[in-house]
Amino acid sequence: MSKTPNASNALDSRLSHTVSPTDYAKFDPDTIHQKLNTSLSRPQLNTDGSIRHFLGIEGLNKAQLQAIIAKAETFFDDNGQLINRPELEGYTVMNLFFEPSTRTRTTFEVAEKRLGANVLNIDIERSSTKKGESLRDTLWNLQAMTADIFVVRHSASGAAHFMATEVTPDIAIINGGDGWHAHPTQGMLDMLTIHREAPRPFEELSVAIVGDIKHSRVARSDISALQTLGVKDIRVCAPRTLLPKGIERFGVQVYENMNECVSDCDVIMGLRIQNERIGSPLLASSSEYYKHYGITPERVALAKPDALVMHPGPMNRGVEIASSVADGAQSVILKQVNNGIAIRMAVLSLAMEGQRAHQAARL
Repeated sequence: MSKTPNASNALDSRLSHTVSPTDYAKFDPDTIHQKLNTSLSRPQLNTDGSIRHFLGIEGLNKAQLQAIIAKAETFFDDNGQLINRPELEGYTVMNLFFEPSTRTRTTFEVAEKRLGANVLNIDIERSSTKKGESLRDTLWNLQAMTADIFVVRHSASGAAHFMATEVTPDIAIINGGDGWHAHPTQGMLDMLTIHREAPRPFEELSVAIVGDIKHSRVARSDISALQTLGVKDIRVCAPRTLLPKGIERFGVQVYENMNECVSDCDVIMGLRIQNERIGSPLLASSSEYYKHYGITPERVALAKPDALVMHPGPMNRGVEIASSVADGAQSVILKQVNNGIAIRMAVLSLAMEGQRAHQAARL
C-alpha cells in the first residue's frame, strides 16, 4: 500500500513506541524501514546523532557503530595492551544486575574503574525490589544518590528501554542484556574482535552463527551489527527447534547441515546451549547436539584457513565446541573477553559524553 499523509502522521506519532507487526502491514517497506530505525534510535541518540544511552544496536547506523569501534581502539596502546584513561573521573556508575552474570558484570566493572569512575554494585537480591518496592521507585531512589550511569541487566526484554524513556531519562542507561531481546555490548565486542582479527573487511566476510539462535540475545545483536557493518553473507545453523520462525526475513541464510554452513566461511561463532534445553523437547541430548552442531576440528577445517572461531562464553566444552578448537590457534575467544573491556569503556564514555551534551542543551 502506498504511503498516505495520514498514515505517515499516524506512524510519526508513535515513534517513541514499538511498532507492532500488525502495524507493519499498513505501510510500504521503505516507510517501515525508515520509521522503525528512527523509532529504535530514540531515546538512544541526541539530535546530532551522538549516543546518549546504549540500549541496542538496532536503530544505529554504520557510522555510529564504527565510531564505537574507533573509540574502543583508543584504549589500546601500540602493543595492543589496554590503558587507563580517567574519562569518567568524578562520575558514579551503578551496576544493576537483576539476573546473575559473572563475565559481563566483571568486565563492566573493570571498564568503569579503568575510566576512573566511582563504581557501585547494587545487591539486587537484597534490594527493595525484593521487598515489594516497584522498579520505578527503586530507580528513582538510586538516581537521588547522584548516579550518572546505570548499567542494567534484566530478565525482561525492553527493561533498559523502559528505564531510559519512562523512569530515569537523565541517567545514561547501558543495556547489559535484556531477556531474549538484545546484548548490544556483546555484539559490539564481537564486531571489535572481527575488526581487529579478521584479514578482510566486513563487506567481504562470510559469518556462520551456530547454536541456540531462538533464545539468544547475543545472536540478535550480532546479526544486526553484522548487517549494519556491511556483511552480506550471514549464515545461521541450529536444530529447527532452536531457530525462530521466519528468521530468514532478517537477511540470513538458514542451514540445517553444519558442514555446509561453515564451508569456506571467515568466522564461526558458537552460541551457548543452556542446560535446561538439553533433554527437553527442544534438544534430545548434549551428545546428539555435539554430533550434528559441535564446532570440531574437522568442521573448522572446512572453513577458510584463516577463519576465526568465536564464542560469547561461558562455553560448554564437548557440547558446543571441542576443547582443541577453543584452545586452538584460530580461537579468538580470550581476545573477545579483553576486547569486551575496551568496548564497554567506549560505550560508557560516549554515553556519558552524550548525556552531558543533552543536559547542557536544555539549559
